[in-house]
Amino acid sequence: MRIHTRERPYRCKMCDCACKNSGHLKIQMMIHTGERPFKFKVCGYLCKQSGNLKKHIRRHTGERPYKCEECDYACTKTGFLKTHVMIHTGDRPYKCGVCDYACKQSCLLKSHMMIHTGERPYKFKVSGYACI
Repeated sequence: MRIHTRERPYRCKMCDCACKNSGHLKIQMMIHTGERPFKFKVCGYLCKQSGNLKKHIRRHTGERPYKCEECDYACTKTGFLKTHVMIHTGDRPYKCGVCDYACKQSCLLKSHMMIHTGERPYKFKVSGYACI
């Protein structure tokens, strides 16, 4: 229900952070303490959440649990599969308000918008040349 009310009753004692539930507050506190209780013994990887450890282990095992129903594509994250499925559906939900450009990911639209704004955020230190 807090999703709808935007209530954040759990407050961090170390900073201004406010959380929706006690689990999020516990993870927030790990930022201050540096605690990383989940460890993968094979490579020494440390993390704050068990889900992150499971994702990391997939790098070692090669497991790709998310599979496309239309083709042989398989991946390690649901977000990757969601983007892939758009190849089959033709869905391009991110649309430019200036031209007819449409794409599958918000980051691609953000980069595209730099064409219209003239923004060039990446500069070479030596020459000063800026590019998109």
